[in-house]
Amino acid sequence: MNNLKENLNNVRARVAKACEKAGRLPAEIAVLAVSKRHSVDKIRALNQLGQQSFGENYVQEALLKIERLQGNDIEWHFIGPLQSNKTSEVARHFHWIQSVDRLKILNRLSAQRPVELPDLNICIQVNIDREPQKAGVLPEDLGQLAEAAINLPRICLRGLMTIPMAAAENHDPAASYQAMRTLYLELLANGYHLDTLSMGMSGDLEPAIMNGSTMVRIGTDLFGQRPE
Repeated sequence: MNNLKENLNNVRARVAKACEKAGRLPAEIAVLAVSKRHSVDKIRALNQLGQQSFGENYVQEALLKIERLQGNDIEWHFIGPLQSNKTSEVARHFHWIQSVDRLKILNRLSAQRPVELPDLNICIQVNIDREPQKAGVLPEDLGQLAEAAINLPRICLRGLMTIPMAAAENHDPAASYQAMRTLYLELLANGYHLDTLSMGMSGDLEPAIMNGSTMVRIGTDLFGQRPE
């Protein structure tokens, strides 16, 4: 774990450099540490270095970590596909859900968020490249889902999230990020009070920041290779 501090500093330096190129301030970009499959000890060590936000993809794995890390100053984000039979646990234990993509999930999270907790922060996941194997609402259906989100109690729509098509000879992820930025700006223009555009990972945080990302989700470049 000796390289966690170096990794964190390197990621922060990349963010700062990308912001300089984009004419933005590093303070505009939150780094979310994607901790799926990584140990509680690594999460605790990174948290002690000043990393507060952690993202998990699997409910049962995350719940064990949350229990073991109680008392630490950690903001937990759920970023994986969410099944309706898991919404109750997620609504009770997470601060953010970034992978909402249908009305049924929104309704369940709203109904199951304990009233004594702050509103649950929500990002709508958009399938910006229309990949059939990926979760996410299609761009043309985003407005309807966003409207539903702002009218439900105990949840707070914060923004959008996407996982773009991988870079290939005929596709540049920057084009996906440009399209996401357009959707985000359209919602702002329509009166939505949003502050989060979650996009960009270890391999492509620079084009994501260039195209308006406010939160990059970093796993490998912080923790190293994920255990199998």
